Amino acid sequence: MVMESLESGEDYESLPDTYVIFVCDFDPFGHGLYCYTFRNECEESKTVELWDGCCTIFLSTKGKNEESVPPELVRFLKFVTANLKESEQDFGDELVNRFQNSIRDIKKSREMGERYMIFEEILREEKQEGRLEARQESVFVLLEDLGEIPVELRDRIENLEDIGKLKILIKIAAKTDSIADFAKEAEPYFISED
Repeated sequence: MVMESLESGEDYESLPDTYVIFVCDFDPFGHGLYCYTFRNECEESKTVELWDGCCTIFLSTKGKNEESVPPELVRFLKFVTANLKESEQDFGDELVNRFQNSIRDIKKSREMGERYMIFEEILREEKQEGRLEARQESVFVLLEDLGEIPVELRDRIENLEDIGKLKILIKIAAKTDSIADFAKEAEPYFISED
């Protein structure tokens, strides 16, 4: 991560745009899109934008709108979800081809072989953790459109580690009209089954 700051007298516009990108192997918002893009806007008037250059993008491997996104994005997302055998096929994409060549080079190196196995294990763990964090973030993004999320509710969502329950909370958040209604409907999913 590169941190930028303004020198005295510099214009705010000189800061580079900031992008946060989540690659999800599920559809975080349930609308069948490959890409969900969020930018800051004013709650009181949706026509007023902050223009701060901040953008959050959720990429979903479960999208169904191929005609609406660049084919390169679809090829990349298909590569991301491919199993080991499928990942070796020709995706007809330069970026994917570079990923494939890098992976092949790593596997060829004996010393790197051991590191590769450790790396795969770390990726498996991070994938699980990333899915959890992405679903929690999805709930937050939807609720923030309704107002400020109470600290207690935010903590309960952050402490929920059941991906299935978080998926249900995303659906509840997408349909709810208020944070209070969400909290009431979501309450059973916060109860531990121990």
